[in-house]
Amino acid sequence: MNRTRIAAGAIALALAANAQAEGRIRIAEQYGVVYLLLNIAQEQKLIEKYGKQAGVDIKVEWTQLSGGAAINDALLSGAIDIGSAGVGPLITLWDRTKGRHNVRGIAALGSFPYYLVTNNPKVKTIADFTDKDRIGLPAVGVSVQARILQMAVAKQWGDAHFARLDKITQTLPHPDATNAIIAGGTEITGHFATPPFQEQELAQNPNARVVLKSYDVQGGPSSSTLLYATEKYRSENPKTYRAFVQALAEAADFATKNPEGAADVYLKVNKSKVDRALLLKIFKNPEVQFRIAPQNTLGLAQFMHKVGAVKTRAASWRDYFFDDALVKEGS
Repeated sequence: MNRTRIAAGAIALALAANAQAEGRIRIAEQYGVVYLLLNIAQEQKLIEKYGKQAGVDIKVEWTQLSGGAAINDALLSGAIDIGSAGVGPLITLWDRTKGRHNVRGIAALGSFPYYLVTNNPKVKTIADFTDKDRIGLPAVGVSVQARILQMAVAKQWGDAHFARLDKITQTLPHPDATNAIIAGGTEITGHFATPPFQEQELAQNPNARVVLKSYDVQGGPSSSTLLYATEKYRSENPKTYRAFVQALAEAADFATKNPEGAADVYLKVNKSKVDRALLLKIFKNPEVQFRIAPQNTLGLAQFMHKVGAVKTRAASWRDYFFDDALVKEGS
């Protein structure tokens, strides 16, 4: 009898522990409109909404970091549950955590063209950059911008020279790099950016021009920014995880159907002074797609293996993404 009671008590404690595990999600985002779907989910409390439908009161915690390296460190240290960064940081972590944390992608945050912008009148192509130039990007050698630049360099000079321009790249948050490009007169003469920073640079500095477009390098529209988590978090928090993906899907639908409302959300959540007309121009750009299924990510993943940046060669995008019906139409 005593043993039965002890066993029953142990089971009750285990069930209580599992119940407590559900209902908390800590999300890290970065800077720019590519994180719009997270802004919408936050402002409209969509994660909480779907949690309640599943019988869970979810506490959502938001934090802002800069660069894939910082995101990855925070995820592995347990400081956050959901990371948001480029394809490069995800593939790096997926490769390094196989058999341990088993980090995989959850969803995309849409497809946006990224521009490498310069204010140096002598630079027309990437071949014109010299040792006197500095290119700002979120994380040297790790961020999706760094990897796309390496892809472009490999096409220009061959795979063996993919890191040729790494020495002139510099880790810099997008707002700081944007200010440098607009003002001029600093060592930062290039910025591989994201919306709305690239559009601000082109609008506010007459000397600013586009040197490279991510879609041209990747062969078409691509989901450059993704969300990812550890297998442990997903398995221990199935209802919270599901609510998060459902919230993203609703946010994507809202942004697609209501760009004006999406612009208002972005300005409010980020306390941004970005021109609203500029935001609407970005959101209505036919090259911008608000979808959570990843698009055209495999090419960059396989490039990273080809040049030795990761050990594992992905055969399919499904290798580095969790299986979920809401993102099944990926690539």
